[in-house]
Amino acid sequence: MKKLIFTAFLAISVTAYSQWTIPAASPRQKVEQQFSMSKITLDYGRPGVKGRKIFGELVPYGKVWRAGANSSTKITFEQSINFGGKVVPAGTYGLFVQPSEKEWKVILNKDSKQWGAYEYDEKLNVAEVIIPLQNLSEKQEWFEITLNPMDDNAIDLVFKWDFVKAVVPLKTGKPETVTKIVDKLKEIKQIEKDAAAQK
Repeated sequence: MKKLIFTAFLAISVTAYSQWTIPAASPRQKVEQQFSMSKITLDYGRPGVKGRKIFGELVPYGKVWRAGANSSTKITFEQSINFGGKVVPAGTYGLFVQPSEKEWKVILNKDSKQWGAYEYDEKLNVAEVIIPLQNLSEKQEWFEITLNPMDDNAIDLVFKWDFVKAVVPLKTGKPETVTKIVDKLKEIKQIEKDAAAQK
């Protein structure tokens, strides 16, 4: 009987503890931002500074970096996007960075499923943009990527870590087409609103 009670207690304990996880050294974050007629989604790991020298040491200059930790950073566009002057179709891409002291090369790559940047292949790049770095007045302990809408057809992709900030301006891939579609959608909404008011 004691054996049975002990076994039951052990099973309950294991089940209870299996609901918990060990804190991740570089927690994963998913960011979704409504943009234009759809949304942009980011999935990336957030390493911490933890007293280390980041750029030039932990993240070497001149080498491609996964823009985060663990598996490569993924960015998904649900409509075409103008990335650094090049229009790329909707889809999921690997987001990589090649840092230097004063600027970053930010890269969209067809391979979004690799671990880190160990199998990075520049032949699979679909777009690249070189952007100047900005200095932060306060340290950003945890690596962060955000999406800041500027207007209906423009959004900033913002990287912050340690004392460094980098901003990639993104735009809708086909603004004229988007404007026409949005105008039609507004017409439909107005028709629906008018119809509801007549009931």
